[in-house]
Amino acid sequence: LDRRRFLGTTAKATALTAAAAALAPTLRGAGIDPSQKIKVGFVGTGGRGTGAALQALSADDNIELHAVADVFPEQIKLSLENLSKDKSLEGKLNVAPERQFIGLDGYKRVIDSGVDVVILTTTPGFRPLHLRAAVEAGKHVFAEKPMAVDAAGVRHVQETLKMAADKPLSIVAGFCWRYSPSRRECYRKIMEEGLIGDVVSVYATYYSGHSKPHLDKSLRLDGVSDIEWQIRNWYNYTWLGGGGLVEQAVHSVDKIAWVMGDQPPLRARSTGGLAAPQLGGNIYDHYHVAFEYPGNVWCHLGSRKAPGCTNENADYVRGTKGTLIIGRGTDPYIEDNDGKVLWRYRKPKDGEANMYQVEHNELFQSIRSGKFINDGDRMIRSTMMAIMGRQSAETGQEVTYDQALAAEEDLFPGEENMIWKQSYQASSLAVPG
Repeated sequence: LDRRRFLGTTAKATALTAAAAALAPTLRGAGIDPSQKIKVGFVGTGGRGTGAALQALSADDNIELHAVADVFPEQIKLSLENLSKDKSLEGKLNVAPERQFIGLDGYKRVIDSGVDVVILTTTPGFRPLHLRAAVEAGKHVFAEKPMAVDAAGVRHVQETLKMAADKPLSIVAGFCWRYSPSRRECYRKIMEEGLIGDVVSVYATYYSGHSKPHLDKSLRLDGVSDIEWQIRNWYNYTWLGGGGLVEQAVHSVDKIAWVMGDQPPLRARSTGGLAAPQLGGNIYDHYHVAFEYPGNVWCHLGSRKAPGCTNENADYVRGTKGTLIIGRGTDPYIEDNDGKVLWRYRKPKDGEANMYQVEHNELFQSIRSGKFINDGDRMIRSTMMAIMGRQSAETGQEVTYDQALAAEEDLFPGEENMIWKQSYQASSLAVPG
């Protein structure tokens, strides 16, 4: 599973690509005919993954869940039970026991099971490996955000995206706000219609309580290895989740990237730390990141994960003529510099389409039509920006985008450590300076 070895296996990649072409001829050409059933593989069956599977199966009439994989058998059981309770999925679940794969190599077996589309919703530390394997095999992909947790992972995904560029594949990323009808309209108003003039600053917030507190070590049973224990507590280990900035506040980073035309920032200056000590892990619980863009435009992001504090998930995009305000307990709106409301988003009478469902609807429409979607460039740039912000906070240094991308930062354990019963000591909490 070593990423560096993955990058060196050119011959194997060529063989896998040839094999995929022979096994999946329907992926070549102008999409998949409506009369042909689309088979979906599902890797990482936690709560968010189960939601993604539900949305994928709801996006097409002639579709089935064909294979699943997870490292925890009880998680597969729970996920399938929850999906089976949804009456709308009747006839769409066809996951025989022999196609329920358990283990760190389960993703390979899902990909080899004859599926057309793979849903990748494991902990993000594994995303580069899983995405590479899916693309090499010629599979369409839904990949939950982020795409990696470190600079080495980002470069690995960049190589994968180059491979995908010559394939008739759709790759949709779980940066769900890009598929939100209200956010699409907001950004159209400012980016195409120029309603606020030139953007001069952005302030984004991602303030919430703890997402996944670390499990008490007293709950660790005899025989549970370091690798298993850390995967069970994945959110709190940088090599698995990337930390709160990279794993969750990356949504806010992505919206900053969106409004700035998806161009990389010049540099980042960040602060961060751990204010409310956890029972274990090695991540910070708060950050403030300032991204500098040309023209002395600074985009700020405040992120905090702590109980008992102010919660807010908002975006304030200030321009020369006014400000776009999203997320203050009301529909998004634009006001001029005197506070007069110039525009307000109005939801349709029948409600706004769910952005999680929209991203899957558009993915499967593209697969059927042959008008393939590839979120590649922006999904990896937003991921890298979040990692860049974390790098700056953890080191206490100003970091340019090029420095961040080229960093000798590879948090993922080597191949010798990727064994379920392996002992593995995660890195200690970073100390700025």
